[in-house]
Amino acid sequence: MFKRSIFTALLIVMILSMSITPARADSVGPVDPLTPLPTAENGEFVDETPELWFVELTSGPTADGTSMKTLQAEKNAFKANAKMAGLAYTEKYAYSSLFNGFSISIKPTEIAKLSRITGVKAIYPVETIAIPETEQSLDPELFTALNMTGAATAQSELGYTGAGIKVAVMDTGIDVNHPAFGGDGVAELNSDFFYDSPRVLYGYDFVGDAFNADSSSPLYNPVPTPDPIPDDCYGHGTHVAGIVGANDPTNGLKGVAPDVIFGSYRVFGCQGSTTADIMLAAMERALADDMDILNMSIGSAYQWPQYPTAVAASRLVNKGMVVVASIGNEGANGLYSAGAPGLGEKVIGVASYDNSYVYLPYLTINGRNIGYVTMTFSPNPPTTGTFEVVNVGLACSALQAGSLTGKVAHAERGTCAFGIKAANAINAGAVGVLISNNAAGVFNGTLGAAIDDHTPVVGISQADGTFIKAQAAPIMMTWTDQQASFPSPTGGLISSFSSYGLSPDLTLKPDIGAPGGNIYSTYPLEKGGYTTMGGTSMASPHVAGAAALLLQAKPNTPSQAVRGILQNSALPKNWSGNPSLGLLDMVHRQGAGMVQIDAAILATTKITPAKISTGESQAGPYTQVLKLENSAKVSVTYNLSFVNALSTGGVITPSAYNSDASVSFSSNSVTVPAKGSATVTATIYPATGPAKGQYGGYIVFTPQGGGQIYRVPYAGFVGDYQSIQVLAPTSNGFPWLAVLYEGQYYHFTDPSDWTFSMVDGDYPYFLVHFDHQSRVFRMEIFSATGKAWHRAYNEEYMPRNSTTTGFYALPFDGFTTAGKKTYEVPDGTYYAVISVLKANGNADVASDWETWTSPNFIIDRPW
Repeated sequence: MFKRSIFTALLIVMILSMSITPARADSVGPVDPLTPLPTAENGEFVDETPELWFVELTSGPTADGTSMKTLQAEKNAFKANAKMAGLAYTEKYAYSSLFNGFSISIKPTEIAKLSRITGVKAIYPVETIAIPETEQSLDPELFTALNMTGAATAQSELGYTGAGIKVAVMDTGIDVNHPAFGGDGVAELNSDFFYDSPRVLYGYDFVGDAFNADSSSPLYNPVPTPDPIPDDCYGHGTHVAGIVGANDPTNGLKGVAPDVIFGSYRVFGCQGSTTADIMLAAMERALADDMDILNMSIGSAYQWPQYPTAVAASRLVNKGMVVVASIGNEGANGLYSAGAPGLGEKVIGVASYDNSYVYLPYLTINGRNIGYVTMTFSPNPPTTGTFEVVNVGLACSALQAGSLTGKVAHAERGTCAFGIKAANAINAGAVGVLISNNAAGVFNGTLGAAIDDHTPVVGISQADGTFIKAQAAPIMMTWTDQQASFPSPTGGLISSFSSYGLSPDLTLKPDIGAPGGNIYSTYPLEKGGYTTMGGTSMASPHVAGAAALLLQAKPNTPSQAVRGILQNSALPKNWSGNPSLGLLDMVHRQGAGMVQIDAAILATTKITPAKISTGESQAGPYTQVLKLENSAKVSVTYNLSFVNALSTGGVITPSAYNSDASVSFSSNSVTVPAKGSATVTATIYPATGPAKGQYGGYIVFTPQGGGQIYRVPYAGFVGDYQSIQVLAPTSNGFPWLAVLYEGQYYHFTDPSDWTFSMVDGDYPYFLVHFDHQSRVFRMEIFSATGKAWHRAYNEEYMPRNSTTTGFYALPFDGFTTAGKKTYEVPDGTYYAVISVLKANGNADVASDWETWTSPNFIIDRPW
């Protein structure tokens, strides 16, 4: 349970009759993308050990039926037992309704002691979650995303606007003065306005403006200062809320559900990061406020469905609230990177597709408007001025001094970091830098740090880069103060940043997708009022708004049924790596496909289950009974078929493969009577490769005589899931037995190199890299003679590390446990045996475990 800290009448008929028939892939050979996939690998040696922890106590919370009296008794007992054990900790939050326990702050050296406290059921890291980066624009373009999801049709032709539905937005707050939410348009906070607002009627500020949980920031301030007014001084929450339900009389900007009522639950300060325990506190407040839908465009990557925020979110669904969460922006970090709470069993985890159009500022070259995105840490470009452009290739090496004086450099993306390219050009005298993409479309780049305070560096599309290179010298460009709508070559395709599933327990995640790349929406008035942002953060509110439209159209829909209804009518999209091949993108990347809310509202058939997780192919074919329910007044007969999506191999750097999976049915068609139901049995024969890969596809229900097509996605693992190595050595040779000396870890194998005093944190440390999530982590201590000294650690649901070089540093404090007894090992020579039970492994099967035995180490206390 350790994890890194920092961290969318005729028209309707046309839409509903769309069928996807991509080329059938019968081979399991690899499929190459047009451009290399992004990667987050940088080779850094990264300690990902946390210091904030959730402490779960024995009983379930009140949402599960436990009395407050019992919960309070357990909390009191924990405090007493912790005091007796000498546990040094600071309590941050206590929970009762969605989680029974606390969040606390402790030193890493106290982790083992915490897990030994009587009454502690489990401990989990409190994740630190950063606010996504933003880019600003000026003109509305949200309507193109609404067209992609059918929301525009649902509003204009079906007449649904989300009226009467209460949507909670857990985020950076909402600008309560913004006219899009009924505000007076004054860019300042009126302390009384929140209570008088016609649309923002619920909420709470849990943190205050100055809060920042990013310990690496010079503005680090982990102390919350709550406030009743959940206003937004950063912008992310206002942008998200605008996608859900903007209704702006000043410019006509409308969100998916423009008449919803909002609850604003602010968990971020004006910048920086928040923590998962604050999220959990906000979830309990949303439950108390009886919200209908909760949108969380934030989360913790690489986690399990058992993580506290994911479990709490599922409990909210059980209590009648639809919960929607972004699946994460860790697409560059490979498979099993989906985040909690989106991984929750009953949560709608949302993937991101790129918007079909994007509004951008532009420069001009030879009559061509070239849209650009200013890179992070770059000064803003000028709005006037004409300069010569010089092509400098990759610009990964130093350029001739003075060769670019007074000119703008055009570099190509690839091989080295953007900051290196920009610095080389600036050092050669450039007064501006254009970096063209090596894939279709514009991109959001970062320099990593400021280079200077006056030279702009911007990203442009691959097509515009090719255009520039084709021009005759001298090539002259002009900065402008204008913006325009540019078609996105990646529109309707999965965004490069969108996280992969599956869930580590092989449950199909993400569940569904929506536009999230390049979305124009509301922004705080003091920051300009409107901006374009990209991320799964922007996809999630599209689905939250869609859920609001569905609940208005079908008010008796149970919270547990909303996800399946949306999935049945979703529309899978082609592979973003090379869409012209006609192959569907991975199910474990897009789930059921792009949400189609108009189709979901008009649907007369419901199919359950709405998704199929087939598990390990080692178990053989997977059989599933599917139930079809028909609410129409006439019977309908569906022809049954299937279509495969691409598979993937690898974990942190996945590759795409064709799939040879297949599906057979108990009958080739199924008739569902009017106002009745029917069943059909599907048998899924797994793909045969790639080994240790993931595969998936869609069961397709096509009505005879025309009408709406429905789909059920399936996904699973190729081979023996437990064959994935967890304790991967990496280039650093982990695991290590190490000593922490002056803030650095030193690897040693000879016990004579160091003697541990067990005083002031002078403990043996074990540096472990997890290449994959594991079900159990255990550390047992033995004397050099082989005598067992029981367990130092016995933790569950370990996430994987975020990169191939990340690690967790686990100290042994000299104490072990066996049952309810605690032992202090005497001075002497010892070794540790680390064991991990692999994900979905059977504890009674030896091959489902991995073990590592450490070198000997010496304990010699000074007394």
